[in-house]
Amino acid sequence: MHVAVIVFPGSNCDRDMRVAFEGAGARVSMVWHKETSLPPDVDLVGVPGGFSFGDYLRCGAIAANSPVFRSVRDHAGRGGYVLGVCNGFQILTETGLLPGALLRNAGLKFISKNVNLKVETSNSDYTRGYNAGSVITVPVAHHEGNYTADPETLARLQGEDLVAFRYTDNPNGAQDDIAGLLSENRRVLGMMPHPERVADPIHGGTDGAILFRAVVDSMAAV
Repeated sequence: MHVAVIVFPGSNCDRDMRVAFEGAGARVSMVWHKETSLPPDVDLVGVPGGFSFGDYLRCGAIAANSPVFRSVRDHAGRGGYVLGVCNGFQILTETGLLPGALLRNAGLKFISKNVNLKVETSNSDYTRGYNAGSVITVPVAHHEGNYTADPETLARLQGEDLVAFRYTDNPNGAQDDIAGLLSENRRVLGMMPHPERVADPIHGGTDGAILFRAVVDSMAAV
């Protein structure tokens, strides 16, 4: 399995994501945002956390219009896999690959701590390694993690089993406690918490490693 991790000015979790995917057995290429195409055999695109372009305008707004993201949208349109974490989740909503928006935290402060997440569905290649209803511990580090969508979108996400993770103790005011969600074809996942930061025992936990191993193993089996 070949993963392309996109790198923007201000990315600071790109290497972490690379290490997590390599630990799960994937081959990883780092792709600079000014590239106009992805490597030809890429299976999954990783959009990492950080502060792309200094979070000017809105978080992810400039990155969403970078040259490489034309290819990322095409990749997703062909049924390719995309994982966006933290700033990557913000970018995916800016591009329309996922619905809704990430707004300023309800407390108007940056949050950096471990949080508990309830796994809402195991019906995706990302979450198949967890049992639905189980609780995992993953760190957050964000200022704009307050997921917001209109009532119709929220109802659709719930009705179509597209909410991947919910906070058990909502730290940022996100509607319906949403911490991560899936696209309609279940191949695009955006989440605010950082699974790549709990992908090795030395980090103090391995709950995130399950996600990376699950999606890599799923694609290897195709």
